[in-house]
Amino acid sequence: MSRLDRVAYRVCWSLIWLVAKIWFRFRVVGKDRLPTDGAYILSPVHRSYLDTPIGGMVTARRLRFLGKESLWNSRLGGGFLTLLGGFPVERGRVDRAALRSCQEVLERGEPVVMFPEGTRRYGPIVSPAEMHAGPAFVALRAGVPIVPLGIAGTDHAMPGGSPFIRPTKVVMVVGEPIHPPILDKRVSRRVVDEVTEELRGAIQLAFDKAQLIAGRSALQSPSGDDL
Repeated sequence: MSRLDRVAYRVCWSLIWLVAKIWFRFRVVGKDRLPTDGAYILSPVHRSYLDTPIGGMVTARRLRFLGKESLWNSRLGGGFLTLLGGFPVERGRVDRAALRSCQEVLERGEPVVMFPEGTRRYGPIVSPAEMHAGPAFVALRAGVPIVPLGIAGTDHAMPGGSPFIRPTKVVMVVGEPIHPPILDKRVSRRVVDEVTEELRGAIQLAFDKAQLIAGRSALQSPSGDDL
């Protein structure tokens, strides 16, 4: 980024941080576990559309994230997304293009956000069946750590299908970074699966702790009904 872009990003990030702090009273636990420099993959649990902007508040460093290429059709909107860390992926080639783009960004020393559950899920369990291998594969290829992130409260602030954002307390817990093994040869499926399962367990621990601190029952739905 140019110096002007860095200043603009810091101003935008600070404004978003202030609004989020007032509206969600968010708290970050374990922030010191985040690498202070160099590349890494931040892997949050995914329960709400708010997870990307709120998760980005865990650090003032610019986090890079994927976006569909169509979001860049507007010059103004695309420029704003790029400033905030977004980078486009061609629609129809999302899987391959996304992994390649993420690896390239990491190799430039920038942190990347990758949701291992792929899309928004529901409930307190991070299911093995819903885990994607992308973060583990890219981490192994790029030789970077993966940082699990539990986020509690965003699903209550903006439940699936709701156009409204409620002023709900949000807690984020940064888990212990996972350092994938350094491989001399090609990345095998077995190693990818092992790292993916380790990541799933780490995200579950961080998610459980975040819910506990936020005062959310692990058996309570966003509507407040028992599951």
